[in-house]
Parts: sequence; structure tokens; C-alpha cells
Amino acid sequence: MSSIVRAELVGVGTELLLGQIANTNAKWMGERLAEIGVDVLYHQVVGDNAGRIAEVLRLACSRADAVLVTGGLGPTEDDITRDVLADLLGSRMVRVPEIETYLRDRFAGFGSGDMPVNNLRQADVPEGARFIMPERGTAPGLIADVEGAVVYAMPGVPAEMVEMMESTILPELASRVGTAVVRSHTLRCTGIGESRVAEILHDLFEASANPSLAYLASAGEVKVRITAKADTVDAAEALIEPLAARVRARLGDVVFTEADEGLEQTVMRLLRETGRTIACAESLTGGSVAARLTRDEGASASFVGSAVVYTADAKQRVLGVSTETIDGPGVVSEACAREMAAGARALYGSDVAISLTGAAGPEPHGGADPGTVWIALDAADVRHARGYRSTGDRDRVRRWAEQAVLDLARRYLDGSDLPTSDRLI
Repeated sequence: MSSIVRAELVGVGTELLLGQIANTNAKWMGERLAEIGVDVLYHQVVGDNAGRIAEVLRLACSRADAVLVTGGLGPTEDDITRDVLADLLGSRMVRVPEIETYLRDRFAGFGSGDMPVNNLRQADVPEGARFIMPERGTAPGLIADVEGAVVYAMPGVPAEMVEMMESTILPELASRVGTAVVRSHTLRCTGIGESRVAEILHDLFEASANPSLAYLASAGEVKVRITAKADTVDAAEALIEPLAARVRARLGDVVFTEADEGLEQTVMRLLRETGRTIACAESLTGGSVAARLTRDEGASASFVGSAVVYTADAKQRVLGVSTETIDGPGVVSEACAREMAAGARALYGSDVAISLTGAAGPEPHGGADPGTVWIALDAADVRHARGYRSTGDRDRVRRWAEQAVLDLARRYLDGSDLPTSDRLI
């Protein structure tokens, strides 16, 4: 049998509210909790204020079975999570000899002199609460039953949080959930916006419950995630596959992978599988396409080289772009993109070459309006170029250009139709 466990995540720290650090803990915890079938219903973030922390925890305990708190367990005066827990429990602090000994031994091992007196605060545990001994840091975790919910308090340092989640909290919550498992399958798309994906899949989204559909958009990519909960892995996957097949059929070749890989990794995998090599010629992206293609080990088996040619003179000297093209249609043109790709393939002796040129903005460049981009691919059997206009700021134009040219390479390598539209993206 399985049971439903509702969870809420609470991040404590004024630095989170001020945007000085990102709450990456919540992302990691949410992913791990989903894997064991725990339903995360809410996230909260609160500053280092005892009254507000107490208010947040009372609200969380009123609507969740498990409340996972990160932050506020350090040795300084603004680390007050343990004090708030004691107040909520109506209990006093108790010094735990085991923790005190651990702290003294740890500081002795540092070889930096006596332990600051403040650190002894970390050996104090609210009476009636359990504690989790640290392995990496100096802050123990705390577990307490508060108003019908179990509160798990952990350090805010990610490595220390992960340690306690994996050793104690995830196993404990998994035992409460029982046999329920949650599995997700993700289809990753590029060259299409989130609103268009939602339009295509509208009826499937409205009808979905278990499995459910969700969209996750980022620059130049939309992920369609299908999630199912069942008593076994096989049963969850059996729920997912029929819906995945329908999504796959509707979206077609804008889906570039269903594996856990980025677009550049898909391209490199296809190059390895087909035994081909690739080179780049980049203008507006300044080498970022090459950087993405070479991010993983073993890239040298498929990636030959990249020419970053940011000026008209460099395009001519390095890649042999003709004077007629430079003086005619200009550096932001179909002709220039085609000659750059051909020049890169000749220069590096690769099987495939891709190129990008454009006006990233905010000012016009080479007679082209901001957002104008041309990409091209050159191979023995195909020479293809595509022009389009991209909206948004400079970073968005560059990111979409990266995605567009990598998708062009992906489509060539897997045999999909090559794009020809000049639509705004």
C-alpha cells in the first residue's frame, strides 16, 4: 500500500529574499522528493526574523505532513531556526554532549585554535526533538513534531543539506509513502515557443491527471514533462507511454531528444553515431556554439575546430568570404553565412560545418536591423541557409541563434526536414 505525503519547503535567510543567493536547495529537494512519491505543494522563503519564521512554519504545518526547512542553524545570532522550533514546541533547549564532543573534536582537527564559544549553540537541541549528526559541517539537523506535521530542519549549505536528505530524511519519508513511485518522461523541443506547444497539446493537458502534462520553458527550448504516479516503476511507465506517443506525434521533429541531454549533446551524439565531424564559423555568437559543443569529455572525436570571425576582414582572411559579398549583400546575409560555412569546412576538413552571422543589437549591424540572423550548414551532400528575425535583447538573440544553428545540424544529422522559415522567434 502507498499513502499520500504532502510536503512544503521553507528557505530561511534574508539573503534569499534579497536575491543575493539563489534557492538551489528547493530545486534539488523538489526533484528528490518527487522521485519517492512525495507531493510538494508549496514553497516559502522567509528572512531571519523569529516572528515571521514562526508564522511561516505554523502555516506550513497546517497544510503539510512534512515541512523541510533549510537555513538558520549556524552559530551566529541571526541563525534562529532552532530557537523558533523550541518556541513552537514550548520546550527548553538541551545541550547534547554527543554534539558538543563532535564540535570540539572537529575544531581541534582544523588546527586553528580554540572553538568559538558561539559554536556551542549548535549543540543545543529543543527538548523532545531529534537531531541529525553532521558529517561535513558543524550544524546538526533537527526533526520535530509540530502541530501535526514533522519539521525537518537542515543547514542551508547545499552539500550539508544533501548529506542529511540522503542519509536520513529521504529514507524516512520514503517509508511513509510506501510503495508509490513517481516517474517522469521529458520531451525537449526547440524552434518553437511555449505558447505554441501549449496550443498544440491543449486538449491533452486539460484531460491529463495521472499522468500529468507540464511545460518548462527556457531560452530557445521548451520541455514537455509527463509525470505518473503508480505502485511500481513498470506501472508508472505504462501510464506514461501512451500519452508520450500522442505528444510525440503532434509535435513532430521539433522534439530533438527524449533523453537527459541538451541540444549540443544531441548533436555530438549524432556525430558519434554517424562517424562524422563538425566545425563552426561564428560571428555574432563569439564562440559560444563551439563552447557548448566541447563541454563534455571526448568532444575531440567529433569536433574539429571553430573560427570566431567577428569583423569583415576576419571573415575574408580566415574563411575566404568574397569581397563581392562583403561589399554587396554584406556581412549579415545569406551569401555571407553560406561562404562562412563553406570556408570553415574547407579550413578544418570536417564533414559538416555550421555558421552564424547577424546583428545581435541593440544597434543595426552591416545594414541589418537588430535581431536579424543568418545561419548555414555546409556538407558534401547539402548546402543550406536560413534567415530569420529574433525579438528581444542581445542575450536572447544570441541564445536563439545558438539553438537555431545547433538544431540545423541536428536536423541534418538525424534526417529531419531542414527549416526554411523566416518567422520571428
